[in-house]
Amino acid sequence: MAIGDKVNLGQWIGLIVIAISAYILWQIRDVLILVFAAIVLATVLNHLANFLQRWVKVRAIAVLLSLVGLIGSFTLLFWLIVPGFVREFQQLGDVLPKALNELQSRIEDLRHDPQLSTYIPDIESINQQLRNLLQRLPSQVLGFFSTSLGALLNVLLVIVLTLMLFFNPQPYRRAFLRLFPSFYRRRADAILAICEESLGKWIVGALIGMSVIAVLSWLGLGILGVKLALANGILAGLLNFIPNVGPTLSVVLPMTVAVLDAPWKALAVLILYIGIQQFESNLLTPTIMAQQVSLLPAVTLSAQILFTTAFGPLGLVLSIPLTVIAQIWFKEVLIKDVLDRWHLEPKTERELVIVKDRYSSPEFSETEEIESYPEPEEN
Repeated sequence: MAIGDKVNLGQWIGLIVIAISAYILWQIRDVLILVFAAIVLATVLNHLANFLQRWVKVRAIAVLLSLVGLIGSFTLLFWLIVPGFVREFQQLGDVLPKALNELQSRIEDLRHDPQLSTYIPDIESINQQLRNLLQRLPSQVLGFFSTSLGALLNVLLVIVLTLMLFFNPQPYRRAFLRLFPSFYRRRADAILAICEESLGKWIVGALIGMSVIAVLSWLGLGILGVKLALANGILAGLLNFIPNVGPTLSVVLPMTVAVLDAPWKALAVLILYIGIQQFESNLLTPTIMAQQVSLLPAVTLSAQILFTTAFGPLGLVLSIPLTVIAQIWFKEVLIKDVLDRWHLEPKTERELVIVKDRYSSPEFSETEEIESYPEPEEN
C-alpha cells in the first residue's frame, strides 16, 4: 500500500471517529447543558470569591462567604417576592367568583337582545367545557408533578456539580485538557482562561442590565400606584435574564395585581413595560454587552433559536453564555490557529517574490495578530 493510501485511510478513520463522537454528544446533549449550567454557576461563585479575597486573604473563608452570600441573596429575594404575591392571589380568589357571577348576569342580559343572542355562547355549553376540563385535570396534574420532579432532580444535579467544580476545579480542568494532543494543551488552557474571563464579563453585564430593569420597573409601578411595586420590579429584573421570553412573562403578574385596583392600571402597566423593554433591547443591552462581550445582534438571535431548538428552555436561558464560549473557540481555534496559518506554497519564483513583498508590507496587519505555537508540553 502506498504512503498516500495510508494517509487517506487515516483521514477516513479520523472522520469516522469525529462523526461517532458528534453523534454521542448529541445523544447526551441534555446532560451536557446541565454541566454547562453548573460551569456558569461555578464561574459566578469563583468571581465572587476572588472579589472577596481582596479583603479576606484566606481562600477558604472567601469561598464560605460566597456561598453564604448567594444563599442569603436567594432567601431575601424569596422573602420579598413570594409572600406578597400569595396574599394578592388569595384576594384574587375571593374576587374571582363575584366577577364570574357578574359576568354571567351580563351575558344573560345580552342574550335577551335578539340581535346579539346568536353571538352569545350558551351558559350550559360553557359549563360542559368546564366539566370536561375538570375531568382532564387529574391527568394534567400528574404530568405536571412528574415534570416538576424531573426538573427538581436536574436542579439538584446542577447544584452538586456546581459545588464540586467550585471547590476543586483543577482536576476537571486537567481532565478536559487531556482530550487535546499534547502539543496543543497549553494553548487550550489559554483558551479556557479567555473563556473564564469572558464569562465573568458577561455575568457583570447581565447583573447591571437586570439591576437597571428592576429599578426602572420599581419606580414606574410605584408612580402608577400598583401594589407590590418592589416585588414586581425585582421579578422583572430576574426574568430579564431569560432572553425574549423573560420580559414577556414579567408583565403578567403586575398586570394581574393592577387589574384588582382598576382596569386602566393594567393597561398603564403594559405600556410601561413595553417602554422599558424597548429601552433595554435598543439601548441598554447593546451598550453594556458591547463593552463586556462582542456579540452581533443577528448572531445572538440566531444562537437563541439554535440553542433553544437543541437544548429546550434551558438552552434559551443559557443561549448568551453558550454563544460567548462558542465564539471564543471559533475565533481562537478555527480562525487564529487554522485559517490564519493556512498559507499556500508559491509554485514559481515570481509568486514567491509577491508573497514575500506582501508579508513584509506595512499594510499586512493580520500577521501581527497571529501567535506562534507554544512549545510542546512534556508528557
